[in-house]
Amino acid sequence: MGVAADIRRSLTGGPRPVVREHLARGESEAHALALLMLGCGLVFVGQWPRLMRVAQEEGDDFARLVAYAMLGWMMIWPLVLYGLAALTHGVSRLLGGRGTPFGARLALFWSWLAAAPLGMLTGLLAGLSGSAALANLCGALWIAVFAAFWWSSQREAARGPRAHGV
Repeated sequence: MGVAADIRRSLTGGPRPVVREHLARGESEAHALALLMLGCGLVFVGQWPRLMRVAQEEGDDFARLVAYAMLGWMMIWPLVLYGLAALTHGVSRLLGGRGTPFGARLALFWSWLAAAPLGMLTGLLAGLSGSAALANLCGALWIAVFAAFWWSSQREAARGPRAHGV
């Protein structure tokens, strides 16, 4: 299935079946990296309305703000998420998980991508209304959905390769 259909399936029925399918395809670091970069790219683009509002209100240069946001979302956050996936795998193994480092990465990266539409909505609301309560509420929802997806996906990944037919 396509990524958009998988995101819809994750949002409506939970991410576990989707993660199970991705893990059953076998280990492909290129696939995991593509999921991560797509998620970060969506969140980055979703921040443009907020950045335009900031540029207009503060008289700042929009291009400079976008360049800094691109550095953060496309270079720094992927490194942070790779480190977080490694830490998650270590904790999972200490708690008896049988998953692989790749499984922990895939679970985190898929969760990030599946929750990215809410990140885009948060940026849009912040651009339309500034730092209004609605944008903050949407941001909190985005974080909560991401955390719930990550928890569920990591539980699936911790089952180990044999559970996924690999």
